[in-house]
Amino acid sequence: MEKPVLVIMAAGMGSRYGGLKQIDPIDSDGHIIIDFSLFDAKRAGFETVIFVIKKENEAIFKETIGNRMEGIMNVHYAFQDLYDLPDGYQVPHDRIKPWGTAHAIYCCRDYIKGPFAVINADDYYGVDSFQIIYDYLTTHQDDDKYRYTMVGYQIENTLTENGTVARGVCEVNDQHQLVQVIERTKIKKSGDGAAYEDGEEWIPLQKGTIVSMNLWGFSQSIIQEIGNGFEAFLDQGLKENPLKCEYFIPSVVSRLLDENQATVEVLTTPAKWYGVTYKEDKAEVANAISKMKDSGIYPQKLWG
Repeated sequence: MEKPVLVIMAAGMGSRYGGLKQIDPIDSDGHIIIDFSLFDAKRAGFETVIFVIKKENEAIFKETIGNRMEGIMNVHYAFQDLYDLPDGYQVPHDRIKPWGTAHAIYCCRDYIKGPFAVINADDYYGVDSFQIIYDYLTTHQDDDKYRYTMVGYQIENTLTENGTVARGVCEVNDQHQLVQVIERTKIKKSGDGAAYEDGEEWIPLQKGTIVSMNLWGFSQSIIQEIGNGFEAFLDQGLKENPLKCEYFIPSVVSRLLDENQATVEVLTTPAKWYGVTYKEDKAEVANAISKMKDSGIYPQKLWG
């Protein structure tokens, strides 16, 4: 069995944040959020990382994080290229937006030979999350179905005071398996839980509702399945929203669940998720990291 690798999706520019937020330092030593994810991943057992970036960001990304990591982990770069499409399809005029998270994974197909975890570059997931997903990936294999996994977070642990967020709201059965993920594009804090916008109404979400933060664990099989559904996505997306349609991981997973080809074990965590959706979020993340250093969760100098 191949050792699991880590895929970090870093090709998306933060449209609401402005700029290349993935390389914005969050402590006085110049560490960025990815540093802490990599530190947690390495101590969980991951030895190889694949950064998914835009080709035009390669130099600054290597200078900021990639070169530093090459002496610590095995590092590969996959470029999320707008023109990496099936034969017969063309990029719409004026399209600049990447094709989404499923396409980001698809762009890693030359490097992925076994199980892998995938995360967003600008999210902080917590120490335990990497350990539980690594443990799953090293003890489960596909059999009559694809045996996937994801780490699920409690909705109240993923929100910001500074605006609405998009979250994949999960339905989970009694066997801790994912039934479906419903993308809610506008969620805000509400009481001790949350609420999502539906038309002109705000519908409550209970405290403890499980959401996906794009921390998934897959076997290599997902690459082929993403490819299998790519043309159908393009046929619909290019017709309905050619400049902004995106091919998302949950849509691929949902199709496989509907077809009874896969299971997704939901590994829940009480951890607090941190991210920089808005510029104002940075101070909260920096403060949280500082406290974790002071409490010994991280060394003051991550990489010695």
